[in-house]
Amino acid sequence: MAPEIAAKVRASFDRQTMMQTLGAEMVEIGPGRIIITAPILPTVLQQQGAGHAGLTFSIGDSAAGFAALTLMPSEAEVMTVEMKLNLMSPAIGERLVAEGRVIRPGRRIMVVAADVWAETGGARKHVAMLQGTMIPV
Repeated sequence: MAPEIAAKVRASFDRQTMMQTLGAEMVEIGPGRIIITAPILPTVLQQQGAGHAGLTFSIGDSAAGFAALTLMPSEAEVMTVEMKLNLMSPAIGERLVAEGRVIRPGRRIMVVAADVWAETGGARKHVAMLQGTMIPV
């Protein structure tokens, strides 16, 4: 991947205050692929003590969106058009890991997906799948 594309994606991520609020980090960038992690902090739990679906959705949506941005024109930014979330298991662990990827890079709309895992001590549990569309803005 061209260094200028990676720099653009990182700069865009760094401007996203929601990711800062969640303590999220972009840990891997590749063409059509992004990995974002976030700790499951005491401030992002739901009433049964698992990570809130809002945390899961937020990092999954961002991972998928930034994956799309890696394949968009250099002058573009990215916005979600729609996103579906399937929650498969409670998000219990130390952190969440979201891997976003581009399924189909269209000229105007990109179909994207993301998988989210809860991690504890290196062990992973698949907790969610997302699928949606992104558009350049």
